[in-house]
Amino acid sequence: MTTLPEVLPSVDMQASIGGVPVVSPVLTASGCSSFGRELDPFFDLTAIGAVVTKSVQLRPRSGRATPRMAETPSGMINSIGLQGPGIDGLLADELPWLAERGVRSFVSIAGARTEDFAELAARLRGAPGVLGIEVNISCPNVESRGEVFACNPDASAAVVAAVREAADPAHPVYAKLTPDVTDIVSVARACADAGANGLSMINTLLGLVIDPDTMRPVLGGVTGGLSGPAIRPVALRCVWQVHAALPNVPILGMGGIRTGLDALQFVLAGAGAVSVGTAVFNDPSAPARIHDELAEALGERGFGRLADAVGYAHRAPDEGPPGRHA
Repeated sequence: MTTLPEVLPSVDMQASIGGVPVVSPVLTASGCSSFGRELDPFFDLTAIGAVVTKSVQLRPRSGRATPRMAETPSGMINSIGLQGPGIDGLLADELPWLAERGVRSFVSIAGARTEDFAELAARLRGAPGVLGIEVNISCPNVESRGEVFACNPDASAAVVAAVREAADPAHPVYAKLTPDVTDIVSVARACADAGANGLSMINTLLGLVIDPDTMRPVLGGVTGGLSGPAIRPVALRCVWQVHAALPNVPILGMGGIRTGLDALQFVLAGAGAVSVGTAVFNDPSAPARIHDELAEALGERGFGRLADAVGYAHRAPDEGPPGRHA
């Protein structure tokens, strides 16, 4: 006789971004699906936590030279260079499109100067449907590495403090950090002390691909950002280290997540929510699928709430299984 599989109890998947409740702990990742329109035909965008927009700057930007993308083992490397419509285009076209559909946007901002970030944050005051601001101080795809503020704790803190002062008080501010540093905890602590409500971890790793036939770099910009499953162990290490040092600082984890079990690892390491990026290139429905897979994985392991699993891997070795929580 065939027996039906046991139906797992439902899991409370409510999460929060800087204290603001969201219906799902799964968000998109900045840069991989532009402003959400590309994913709209594949799943209900209101069913995930938020759409994290492509990083926007004060003025439109054409990006870096082509070619801009190359496949690598277990991932890809890109050198898009923050191409985008600028803040005016975002406010006029992209945010209203999302808001009309009831989709919450987590707006990623980028700039060359601290003042740029502050002005962008101020321009977002009163914009429809904005959940919060992700401060991209760590993009490797810029011509000047001097623009990567997240390589220096003091520079990171200055940007975050300026954004926090200029932003709508209701908008959580998350600093997006790079793994390309010796001590990510020191940068994370500086951002938290400067007023960040949370941390997005991690951005892509700076990388390079050389074509053995032409014997030249593949990307027009020479270097680019490595993403995909290849960087997941690095991302998990960063989340683990920062959560261990700053357990009360919310973390939005990202880096090579393509299944619910991948997302579970980030949650267990200390992330209260996750962003899905590169996976959407071959599965545009990945954010919704990963939400369902994560819920199932939590239920199978005895968790009644997502919140109870956050940082669970840091427990003492002699602690038992989680059990069910109402």
